[in-house]
Amino acid sequence: MHSLAPETDVRAMNVVLDDARLVVDLMDGRTIAVPLAWYPRLANATPQQRSHWQLAGGGYGIHWPDIDEEKIGDRPQ
Repeated sequence: MHSLAPETDVRAMNVVLDDARLVVDLMDGRTIAVPLAWYPRLANATPQQRSHWQLAGGGYGIHWPDIDEEKIGDRPQ
């Protein structure tokens, strides 16, 4: 049986942080933005620390090594 829902790829492709938001571009073309206030460590980091990120877990997570912060999204089952 086929679903009408399009295939989704929730892996991160790009990350941008500004003074107010964490913005993640996903592999399937969607962009997700959340308030930076939800992540106090990131909110209190310097712009340099915020811009130094690495994809983790095959793209299902984002790691900021300068502040030892990691965000992991949901992996498909």
